[in-house]
Amino acid sequence: MITLCGFALSNYYLKVKFVLLEKGIPFEEERTGTGSVKDSVLAVSPLGKIPFLRTPQGGLCESQVICDYLEAAYPEKPLLPADPLAAAKVRELITFIDLHLELVARDLYAQAFFGGTVSDGTKERVRKLLTKHIAGFQRLAKFGPYVAGDSFTMADCAAWPSLPLVARATKLVLGEDMLEAAGIDWRGYVKLIDARPVATQLAAERKAEQTALSSKL
Repeated sequence: MITLCGFALSNYYLKVKFVLLEKGIPFEEERTGTGSVKDSVLAVSPLGKIPFLRTPQGGLCESQVICDYLEAAYPEKPLLPADPLAAAKVRELITFIDLHLELVARDLYAQAFFGGTVSDGTKERVRKLLTKHIAGFQRLAKFGPYVAGDSFTMADCAAWPSLPLVARATKLVLGEDMLEAAGIDWRGYVKLIDARPVATQLAAERKAEQTALSSKL
């Protein structure tokens, strides 16, 4: 059986777990913090990042690599279209969400969520990049009603945990929700995905993780 390693506060962990649950793949979980220097972790995830996956055949790191493996290895309940170009368009959206939105906004998280501060230069740089990248994302995203069109896909597994982080971080640090300011109804979209049983389960697990973490502070 495969084992998913990480924890439920990570949006990329939730992305992979969303795929696993939607596809009905049996798996176990191993709670693992980020930045581990244990040899057993670095052998699978050389940078100590989460999530990573242990399989009987070997380990994998990087969330999209994992998701693509799961799609190929367990094709019975596909989360990508059968048409190669349509499947590539879904992956294109995932790349925009992961790299051009969430990874850019991540530079604000220290101040937004962890009690730190970020420099004015960082704020200016993030605002400039996100202004450009959100406009690009809008050219690709359909929200019809799902992010890639009229069907639930792997892109929704990426968008559901990450778009709220981008919105909240920009609101808290830059003074405006940049997704909302650009006309993206991310709240309505998240509410749609929240109605799925898997999303309900993951949201509850994330909330429990947040509560447990708060109790230790």
